[in-house]
Amino acid sequence: MVTIYIIVVYDINSKYVNKIHKYLRTHITWIQNSVFEGEVTKAQYNKIKQDLKELINTEKDSIIIYEVPEKYLKKTIIGTEKNPIEFII
Repeated sequence: MVTIYIIVVYDINSKYVNKIHKYLRTHITWIQNSVFEGEVTKAQYNKIKQDLKELINTEKDSIIIYEVPEKYLKKTIIGTEKNPIEFII
């Protein structure tokens, strides 16, 4: 199964923020305000894009989705990590 690593950032009207945040948390990981990331299948990616279009006002709001080859992803955090991912065994 081919997967895609995505980073989603958004700048949207405050009346949509909770709806978008809740939706994205069901699919990928919340990193910090208005930023999510995670690995999805191509089908999931297409569904996320379509659903997001339906949840916002596309005339005024902005969502950017970056597709990142995971092997090239290097993340450096300066300051406090807003949502550390902890592994539970």
